[in-house]
Amino acid sequence: MMKLGQIGLGYWGENIFRNLLKIDKVNSITIFDEDKTRINYIIEKYKGVKEILVAEKKEDLINLDCIFISTPAATHYDLAKFFIENKKHIFVEKPLSLKVSQAIELKELSKKNGVILMVGHLLLYHPAVKKIKQIIKEGSLGRIYYIYSNRLNLGKLRTEENILWSFAPHDISVILYLLEEEPKNVSAFASAHINPEIFDITLTTLEFSNNIKAHIFVSWLNPFKEHKMTIIGSKGMLVFDDLTKEKLFFYPHKIEWKEGKIPVANKAEYQTIEIENSEPLYNELTHFLECIEKNSEPLTNADESIRVLKIIEKAENYIKNNRERKNQEREYFIHESSYIDENVEIGKNTKIWHFCHVLRNTKIGENVICGQNVMIGPDVIIGNGCKIQNNVSIYKGVELEDDVFCGPSCVFTNVYNPRAFIERKNEFRKTLVKKGATIGANATIVCGVTIGKYSFIGAGAVVNKDVPDYALVVGVPAKQIGWVCKCGTRLKFEQNYAVCQYCQNEYKLEENKVIPVKEK
Repeated sequence: MMKLGQIGLGYWGENIFRNLLKIDKVNSITIFDEDKTRINYIIEKYKGVKEILVAEKKEDLINLDCIFISTPAATHYDLAKFFIENKKHIFVEKPLSLKVSQAIELKELSKKNGVILMVGHLLLYHPAVKKIKQIIKEGSLGRIYYIYSNRLNLGKLRTEENILWSFAPHDISVILYLLEEEPKNVSAFASAHINPEIFDITLTTLEFSNNIKAHIFVSWLNPFKEHKMTIIGSKGMLVFDDLTKEKLFFYPHKIEWKEGKIPVANKAEYQTIEIENSEPLYNELTHFLECIEKNSEPLTNADESIRVLKIIEKAENYIKNNRERKNQEREYFIHESSYIDENVEIGKNTKIWHFCHVLRNTKIGENVICGQNVMIGPDVIIGNGCKIQNNVSIYKGVELEDDVFCGPSCVFTNVYNPRAFIERKNEFRKTLVKKGATIGANATIVCGVTIGKYSFIGAGAVVNKDVPDYALVVGVPAKQIGWVCKCGTRLKFEQNYAVCQYCQNEYKLEENKVIPVKEK
């Protein structure tokens, strides 16, 4: 009897453990998980079924014959390498690693140490997939035109890998298995909404020889669960729906040409295809143990895993390169989490960062920086060189001239006396912020005022009247307490004349107005 060990007893790890207990040749399993509550849960739930031993650390598992690894994907490479170096046969849940180079390294290491390395591409052990393979081989579908797969759900959301690495390997492995070739071209689209660095949705397209194409749509932001694959052939169509009782359906639909000129779809009643009644995960685990006994290569060995990982890497690189190319073409940067409406003009070298929204008919100049969670528009004009910090909303009626600084969470309004129940869009008051002005953090600009050029609004101030050029205002309501230089340094006037201590600019004061004498 082989001595089995398992590391990782989370959601999928428990499924593996449960199926291992069903295998007759398995008498005991030694388990390890850093979460001791999971260990206690497993022991309590499955006590009395078979002998369950607990390892205090992963090193305690190296006295066993084979190890099942069902930990988070980011840990697969390090754990697999550790156990292969200790000459243990290993089963690793997909993906084998998060890099093709690491997978190749593990393959070579397993050969060197004479151990079996198998990857958990579960669907290749599904009776429905085996039946699809048989039907294609027999020619019942005719020539394959297209394969498309949807793997959708709401959660479980990951943070260590994106949806492409988490969901897509299943379907990629099936498509490669059915077509028995690798794609000539790989392209992909992706979007990230929950975590800006982690894709939640991807659509990957594979192009094979003989004009065969396949696409794989995966998402963990779908309102319902769907695991479905459709294979379109010249003689009919197969649908594999893993969430239905019957699983596999044949649609003998055909396209015929009326009078040799017009294509006509001839539909027919679908047929349910009978398949073997067995659990794919049980089939997969018993296959691994049989490969160890017979010293034979698993169906989903390292080579098969590397083929899948190469496609995922190509898809990910396509997404990255496409985004970089688009940013280069438009000469400005928009973070993938932001949204830009139609008819928006954005200048060269402008950067719009996380979770921003620019509404229609807005014009943003060159070299502008918008921080996180900025909303602009509609019908707003932003000049060149402005810096708009986090959590700022610039509404219709507000205009920023060049080089304006808007501090974090500063506030603009556009209606003087708003009511939720009264529509006052025709009463918007214009607010003009002139060149070089600074608005401090959390300051509020009540609509209908003009903020003079190079003026400085202190943090938290509430401005409800016009601010002169170069003025320094603070407080609630804001009051002028002095004057500032173009560089933002406070000026000290003596006999109506001041020299900036920071940049040496010179000014004179006439009729309570600052006039530059010498300004860089």
